[in-house]
Amino acid sequence: MRRSVLALVVSFTLVGLMFIGNVALAQPVVKIGAIFPLTGASAATGVKLKYAVEVAEEIINGLHPDIDVPLARTSGLPKLSGARVQFVFADHQGNPEIAKSEAERLIQNEKVVALIGCYQSSATKPASAVAERYGVPFIAGSSSSAALTERGLKWFMRIAPNDDMETKFFFDYLKFLNQNYNAGIKRVGVVFIDNEYGVHAAEMVDKWIETYKKDGFELAARIKYPTTVSNVDTEVQRVKAARLDAIFHASYIADITQFVKGYRAYDVTPKAVLNYCGGFQDPKFLENLGRDANYFSGSNAIASSLFAKMEVAKRINDLYKPKAGVDIDGPTIEDFSSALVMADAINEAGSTDPARVLEVLKTKTFYAPYFVSGKVKFDDKGQNEYSASVMVQVLNGVYEAVWPVEFKTAEPVPAFPPWRSR
Repeated sequence: MRRSVLALVVSFTLVGLMFIGNVALAQPVVKIGAIFPLTGASAATGVKLKYAVEVAEEIINGLHPDIDVPLARTSGLPKLSGARVQFVFADHQGNPEIAKSEAERLIQNEKVVALIGCYQSSATKPASAVAERYGVPFIAGSSSSAALTERGLKWFMRIAPNDDMETKFFFDYLKFLNQNYNAGIKRVGVVFIDNEYGVHAAEMVDKWIETYKKDGFELAARIKYPTTVSNVDTEVQRVKAARLDAIFHASYIADITQFVKGYRAYDVTPKAVLNYCGGFQDPKFLENLGRDANYFSGSNAIASSLFAKMEVAKRINDLYKPKAGVDIDGPTIEDFSSALVMADAINEAGSTDPARVLEVLKTKTFYAPYFVSGKVKFDDKGQNEYSASVMVQVLNGVYEAVWPVEFKTAEPVPAFPPWRSR
């Protein structure tokens, strides 16, 4: 059965329930599929993303007048007779083929009206292609491969800044360090995992270096490593030989942990290491590396140090932390946002009809005070026009916001101290 027909069936069911006049007996439910890596190498991150979506579900279906986000002050979706939202979770295990089959299962068997996920860009790509085929709205929260929004898809949108935006953000930050701290950063290298996420991050460095050459930057190394890497000694020695001032990393938590240990072992001391979304943003980075995590930097949609400035993010974290045991981080709040924005769009449409939901997604500016930008709006390609990121640096074991200056919670340290003096 095609999605449009299914959506009509769901809509008619909702309307029918209204006329029955006994909503309490059969509260309508709107199902949204959520696909994450709940087992496998990225399971720790995937489970946290699930917790964040569960928090969104709790806010949508409950009454939370003290949280200033859409749908918090009402119970359910008010424009759909108070229908409850149910996120139906699926596990892609970090496998693109499973992501594809799970998207298909959620649409055909679970009758979800929309999809969110899948964290890893390599999984988001096939899952969103399935959604496109069925005409189902899909919002990726934290997948960052720039290529995802370059496919001409009609039904795909993304919350997180993509690698294109992040790479420009990185170079602008390095310029800031050079201009304001006399950092002397010139030789830049990119170290990246050989998958959708890493390869496209590296391609964005290839693109933006041409713009920033006039500022004195040069691309001095391009180091790719396999997705199954278990020892990074060879790659670390290549980094050392390249004598880099700054390293851009596109790595997951297990990989970046290995690299940091390798940098210490081989006494690799660049002035700056900037990480795309992925492993660095995971608080396990601090847990895995202890004091060795200090001075590493990267883009992040939120940091606990910002809670004092962002009350809404703090309130969301108050619900999230008891589940996860750690503060909410960048990818998790981006996937929280994907859940809330999708529910907000369905409510605004007053229907689960995919075309009406898509129209809202394409035209509305969504209120998102848990991001520094405060809003989400998708452009013609489905990319959120407003960057959710600040530059954070680990200082004394805390992710501190260091740039842009208006969000600064601490002064940046523009150059790594030698390992032997830490």
